[in-house]
Amino acid sequence: MSRRIGLFGGTFDPIHLAHLAMAEWTRDELDLEQIVFIPNRTPPHKTAVPISPPEHRQAMVELAIAGNLYFTVSTIELAREGPSYTIDTLRALRQDAAFAGADLFCIIGADSLASFHEWREPREIQRLCVLVAYPRVGVRLDKANGEVVSRTIILDAPLLELASSDIRLRHAAGHSIRYLVPDAVADYIERAGLYQKK
Repeated sequence: MSRRIGLFGGTFDPIHLAHLAMAEWTRDELDLEQIVFIPNRTPPHKTAVPISPPEHRQAMVELAIAGNLYFTVSTIELAREGPSYTIDTLRALRQDAAFAGADLFCIIGADSLASFHEWREPREIQRLCVLVAYPRVGVRLDKANGEVVSRTIILDAPLLELASSDIRLRHAAGHSIRYLVPDAVADYIERAGLYQKK
C-alpha cells in the first residue's frame, strides 16, 4: 500500500491555529500518515504584499508543529529562488526517494478552487497529486471549474475563519493574539520583533 502524505503549502506569516486544525482534520479524515508544511519563499499571488523573511516563517512553523509526530516541515520552496509554484514543488518531490512512490494530497482552501485554472499547469498538478479543498465561509464551489471540482476531495469540516493578515494587524495595533496562534509562536513574534507598527 502506498504511503499517503498531505502537503500543506502557504506563506504562514504567521502560522495560526486554524492552519493547524485544518491540517489535523485533513490528516484524520483521509487517514494520512504525515502532513508536510511547506512555507513558500515568494507566493506568486502575493507579489505586492511584503512578507516576513523566510527564516522567521520557517521557525514559526517548526515551533507550531512541535509535539505532533504526524507533522513535519519542508524547506524545499524556501531554498528555491523565484516564485514558489506548486507544480515545481511536486516535480521536485517526485524525484525525492521519500515521496517518489507516495500518494500525495495537496491541501488548499476552497476559495483557491475558483482560481485554480490560473495556477501554473493545473492539469499536471492534478496528475501528480490529489487536491483536497477545505471549506471556507461564503465560498461557492459552483463558480469553480466543474472538471477541477469533480477531481477534488471536498472536505466536510468546521468552518474556521482566521487570517494571518488579521493577526498581523492585531499585533501591530497592540492587541492580544493569544489563542489565535500557538503560545510558542506568539513568544517568537515578540522576541523577533515581527509585525510591529510601521
